[in-house]
Amino acid sequence: MRIALAGIVHETNTYCGSPTTYDDFYTYRGPKMLETSGQESDLGGAVDACQGLGVDIVPILYASTQPSGTIERDAYEAFKSEILTGLSEVGDVDGCVLLLHGAVVVSGLPDLEADLAREVRALLGDIPIAASFDLHGNVTQAMADQLNGVFACRQYPHIDLHTQAHAAVEHVHDMAQRGELASCEVIRLPLLLPTTTTFEGIGEVVLQRLRKLEADAGCVNLSWFHGFPYTDIPHAGSFVVMTSFANTLDAARSAASKFARELWDQREAFVPESLDGPAAIQRAQAATSYPVVIHETSDNCGGGTPGDGTHLLRAMLAAGLGGDACFSFLVDPEVASEAHSAGVGSQITVALGGKTDDLHGDPLMIEGYVKALHDGRLTMQHMFKGAPLNIGPMARLVVDGMDIVVASRRSQTFDREPFLAVGIDVMKYKYVALKSSNHFRAGFQHLASQIVTADTPGLTTHNIGIFPRQQTARPLWPMDPRATFPENLEHSEETR
Repeated sequence: MRIALAGIVHETNTYCGSPTTYDDFYTYRGPKMLETSGQESDLGGAVDACQGLGVDIVPILYASTQPSGTIERDAYEAFKSEILTGLSEVGDVDGCVLLLHGAVVVSGLPDLEADLAREVRALLGDIPIAASFDLHGNVTQAMADQLNGVFACRQYPHIDLHTQAHAAVEHVHDMAQRGELASCEVIRLPLLLPTTTTFEGIGEVVLQRLRKLEADAGCVNLSWFHGFPYTDIPHAGSFVVMTSFANTLDAARSAASKFARELWDQREAFVPESLDGPAAIQRAQAATSYPVVIHETSDNCGGGTPGDGTHLLRAMLAAGLGGDACFSFLVDPEVASEAHSAGVGSQITVALGGKTDDLHGDPLMIEGYVKALHDGRLTMQHMFKGAPLNIGPMARLVVDGMDIVVASRRSQTFDREPFLAVGIDVMKYKYVALKSSNHFRAGFQHLASQIVTADTPGLTTHNIGIFPRQQTARPLWPMDPRATFPENLEHSEETR
């Protein structure tokens, strides 16, 4: 049996000022894709599944990049053409697995996933095609109509992207063996959710309910797409997608409808508490055990922000936290370069951060002691375990007694590796600050005595109602408090 693998992955924040270009992507082509075996990533999970099943892998192209602005049309067309050409040249395949995200927006094309799936289906014909996704997708029935399986990761942090890609491969293999294709249906809720972890609270409760309904229905998969709220496209929202064979179709539809209704009824429970920088620090200082992790959710590169916001760091310095605190990391290649030029042991006076826009804060004028330097090449230890991460030249600066890590390339903080690289043991500090919405929990939740959310001004603020909506279908909760949800989902246009 031969299964083709291909994918384009990006999380598009349409409120970012700069477009995403072809050169912004990193790519794995052909045999290079197989080198991800053993990594806990979507591609690594798909490769491992194929190898475990003993099928022949037909690797085409995997293209991905950091969350950022709308993708230039020429870039997408080039990647799509490469995938389609590759599929047309490899001969017959028995199935195909697409590695997607669900929230990709291209200039003039608000739904990359539907466009790519349609083109792949037209080329490959009536064979099993399934796809794995990030749960932060905004998905459509137009896309689902082209697929025989939709597998969104379940956890946020996304510690299971590899397992869902693995499941997509197994499903394609199963369909090819039994000679029967499954179908997919989408329910869209007129609901925008803030970034909500599934490790605790309402996210964990709702996820457990999803698992039970899926098991009771006996269908292939029920996927809950939280949606991606930082984008202005017609179909933004939250979604439930069912994958089922004909014999469980009615039960799957009933379970998906029940879950969607319960999710809608619990929407108020997803409204988070938002603390500005000083209030978050005050909350952290009330703790009696340590370390306390303070995460700046609103400047999360994993949602498209610049990562050079100064709001939280400014508040920490103003609070005089000194040697009790560390911060890793702020993205500023100019300062990192200056620190590397000066060398360890030097004093440098620099304008730190705040160089991208006005929203994320003004630059901080600081005098810092260069304590340590690093090349920024790391290996992820929790989410995406085993995958490489390159955040460019790094510097550990000591400012008013506080350890501040500066890196050169955009990324959120996933785990302790950026701290450890420059000699910081987070367990020796009272206050550990970082930039991330929830992925950091995979590496820090078991270490932290308490987690405090700082929601300063930024492009990934929990205050999702502040973003202008020119394209998104309305009404939409919470911007429209009187938004309603169809009573009879089985006969609504949302499910068709």
